[in-house]
Amino acid sequence: MDRIKKLYAYLSRCDTFADIGCDHGYCARYMLKNNLCERAIISDISEKCLSKAERLLANYISCGRCVSVCCNGLKKIDHSVDLTLIAGMGGEEIVSILESAFIPKKFVLQPMRNISYVREYLLSHGVEITSDEVFESGGKYYFVISGEISGKASTYTPAQVKFGKGDIGGVLGDYLKTEIAKKKSYLERELNSATRARITDEINYIERFLSGEIK
Repeated sequence: MDRIKKLYAYLSRCDTFADIGCDHGYCARYMLKNNLCERAIISDISEKCLSKAERLLANYISCGRCVSVCCNGLKKIDHSVDLTLIAGMGGEEIVSILESAFIPKKFVLQPMRNISYVREYLLSHGVEITSDEVFESGGKYYFVISGEISGKASTYTPAQVKFGKGDIGGVLGDYLKTEIAKKKSYLERELNSATRARITDEINYIERFLSGEIK
């Protein structure tokens, strides 16, 4: 739940809000309860998961402010939705959702892993990434990307595609230091020479990024 509460800060006022893979529906409730949207759409590929959100949002559904849609990703979601949230799934799964439907005109994406895969996809489609941040919750780190279809394509260096554009003096730096420590612990194991060399190269690359040697 702490991760979800952190996500609230990235959700902006809009007319229609869509929560894709909504699970319990907490983000839609936050938007509706605080009058940050006029209408919300909750969707999930699982009817069982969707039913949990429907129970939470029953009052909003009954008065017509919330609509429930059981579908795979964005396949039954209208392109006109103002703000779309896709959170709590892998980066490759998020990209698959976008590929099979469309990139929303304004979005918040929170992949649980493979964040660079999401960045690569968005950048290859000329999307403007307006925010690319990392936060800590419960001892874990989570990346959040906000963006929009604006006609202004963002540019990233290869290192930024891999690590993001956050402040290396802040949470991003803390995250990368934990990654270095994790990789160094791997080197204490019995590894073949190729694997050892690969991990050593990865550590050196992160350290060079942290030092500002590479941008």
